[in-house]
Amino acid sequence: MAFELKAPVLTGESVRLEPLDHRHAADLAVAAEEDRGSYAFTWVPRADQVGPYIDAQLARAATGMLAPYAQISTATGRAVGATAYWEPRCWLTDDQLDAVEVGFTWLAGSAQGTGINAEAKLLLFRHAFEEWHVSRIDLKTDARNDRSRAAIQRVGARFEGVLRNWSRSWAPGEDGRLRDSAIYSITAEEWEECEKALEERVSRS
Repeated sequence: MAFELKAPVLTGESVRLEPLDHRHAADLAVAAEEDRGSYAFTWVPRADQVGPYIDAQLARAATGMLAPYAQISTATGRAVGATAYWEPRCWLTDDQLDAVEVGFTWLAGSAQGTGINAEAKLLLFRHAFEEWHVSRIDLKTDARNDRSRAAIQRVGARFEGVLRNWSRSWAPGEDGRLRDSAIYSITAEEWEECEKALEERVSRS
């Protein structure tokens, strides 16, 4: 049987990752409008776009290329952002996932800097490495997005380079344009060290 990319519920102390659904729409509409100052290069819907945004993510999920999540604050029970597994790759056999990307990530302004991002990444990475036994996790962002690049490095990913004109731009006003993408990764050999560092970050926050 070929590998199927699914989004199981993943639960930590401060965040619970639930498969994205329209039941999260009202919370995400509020979260997306809190403070949009950090979204210059990130695809984050406006409040009135959340329904179509969820539809688009679920359509991608139906192709088997995306497993989207809502990020739920365990303190409030409210959705405060989104994230996803993306672009699964089975290089050696159809039933073994060799690599996957973690992306489509955003958080409400009030959830940024709280440790939710670090714990969400810990949950996603741990599941991919320890349950799916991937050899590699990718993360990428607009090469101009210094804030996102710093956050990716803080979760232990290594910078591999910038791929020019690599994907569509999500920056406002750049519809129909391509962007340069900064590429980062964590390999299975690096996971143990990365996991310890993330666990320490989460425990401090």
